[in-house]
Amino acid sequence: MKGKIIWKNTGLFLLFAGPSLFAFTVVFLIPFLVGFYLTFTKWDVIRNDGSFVGFVNYVAVMRDKAFWTQLWFTIRYVFFTVIISNVLAIAIALALTSGIKGERWLRAGYFTPNLIGGIVLGYLWQSLFSRVLPYLGQKYGWALFQTSWLTNTDKAFWALVIATSWQLAGYLMIIYIAGFTGVPKDIVEAAKIDGAGNFAILRKIVLRLAVPAIVVCVFLSLSRSFLTYDLNLSLTKGGPFNSTELATFYIVQMAFQSNQYGVGQAEAIVLFVVVAVIALTQSYLLKKLEVES
Repeated sequence: MKGKIIWKNTGLFLLFAGPSLFAFTVVFLIPFLVGFYLTFTKWDVIRNDGSFVGFVNYVAVMRDKAFWTQLWFTIRYVFFTVIISNVLAIAIALALTSGIKGERWLRAGYFTPNLIGGIVLGYLWQSLFSRVLPYLGQKYGWALFQTSWLTNTDKAFWALVIATSWQLAGYLMIIYIAGFTGVPKDIVEAAKIDGAGNFAILRKIVLRLAVPAIVVCVFLSLSRSFLTYDLNLSLTKGGPFNSTELATFYIVQMAFQSNQYGVGQAEAIVLFVVVAVIALTQSYLLKKLEVES
C-alpha cells in the first residue's frame, strides 16, 4: 500500500514539477557545472585545447586588478540603481493606488519600458544623452546638459544608473502595487481616526505591511542590475576610457576578445559568488524586518 502511494506521489510530482525541473537542469544546472569545470582548464577553442590546469585561472583572477576595479564599479552601480529604482517604483505605486483617474492606463504606460530590450533601450538613451539633452542645454543655457554625458567619466556612470532605473521601475511598480493594495483598509482608516498623518501611515503601516513586496523587489533589482550587459554595451560600450565597464561586460571581453575563456569563466564564478552573498544577505536582513513588523 505504501509503495503504491509513493509511486503515485512520485508520478504527480513528475507530472507537475517535471517540466520545470527538466528546464532548470538543462538551462541552468548543467551549463553551470560545465562552466565550473572549465574554470580548471586551459580552455582554448581555436587550438582545441582543454587541458586541466588546476587553480591557475583563479590565481589569474586574484591578480587581475582591472577585474576587481570593474567589480567595485559594478557594486557602486548596483547600489545606486537599487535605491533609485525602488524609490521611484514606490512613489509611482503609491500614486497609482491613490484613486486617480486612468490608473490602469498609467500602469501600462509605466510598465512599458520593461518590455524594451536592453540593446534598444541603450540606443534610445544614447540618443537622448548625446543629442537631445545637449541641444536643449545649449539652447536654454542649461550647463548640466550642454555636453554629452557619455563623454564624461562621472556623468556616464549616472547615465547608466538612470537608464537602468527607468527600465526597472515599471516592473517593480507592479509588485509594489500588489503589496500596497493588500494592506487592510480598516487599519489605515483606524490610524486616520487616531490622528495619524499621511507620512506616518506610510512609514509605520503601509511600508511595514508591504515588506514582503520590498524583499522581492530589492532581490530582483539586485540580481538584474548585477547581470546588466546589453544596456552597458549599447549605451556606453564601457567608455569613456573603459570607465563604465561593468563586471559582466569585462568578463565577456576577457573570454571572447582576449581568448582567455578559462579566466573569464573563473571571473564569472567569482561574480556569481559575490551576487549570491549580497542577495542572500539582504534577503535575510529584510526577512527579519518582515518578522518584526
